[in-house]
Amino acid sequence: MASILSIHASPHGAASRGATLALQAVANLQAADPSLALVERDLSVLSHANVPQAYSEAVLAQQPDDHAAFALSETLISEVEDAAFITIATPMHNYTVPACLKLWIDLVLRHRRSFASANGVKTGLLGDRPVLVVVTAGGLVTGPGAVQPNHLAGYLTDVLATVGISDVRFVYLEGLVNPVQADIAMAQGIRMISEDPAFGSRQGNPPAMARAVNR
Repeated sequence: MASILSIHASPHGAASRGATLALQAVANLQAADPSLALVERDLSVLSHANVPQAYSEAVLAQQPDDHAAFALSETLISEVEDAAFITIATPMHNYTVPACLKLWIDLVLRHRRSFASANGVKTGLLGDRPVLVVVTAGGLVTGPGAVQPNHLAGYLTDVLATVGISDVRFVYLEGLVNPVQADIAMAQGIRMISEDPAFGSRQGNPPAMARAVNR
């Protein structure tokens, strides 16, 4: 059965502003196709984890996919493989992705499993599908008013391309330290998702958010 993979990278998990907005996109998808199952992956539980030595050794030794050291990696890659759509709700930490999302990346990008390499060129093995990335930031990180670098978008675009995913769109909730700007950002985000051809409301009207969030 095809699924929607919803990845939450905030310390607040599904209660964050970004996740709430991403789950609205999920609701739009399920309204259009009720057969789509939802798989939620809360990466905050991985916040104190790292890539273990056994995993590194198994990669270098080219162990089979069912090797014990690949168990979590296999689960995460399989979730991507099974997903017809993916949403990623992530804060921007120090100009780029948070540590828990970086760990997810390190376990999903696995040579000979999610990508192949020939003459130094990496080719994705997982296939393309629409991905929505909702980025939250306390300050302004896009446009002429940006006050800090944005290394997240380019990096995550390259990461997803490595496994074969190029159909990616970004929605920014930025300037969230200002309550007025936060409300504006949420309204703009709702509209952008509603109008998106893959993740938007099929009724054509921006849906009301089910609940307010403060993170």
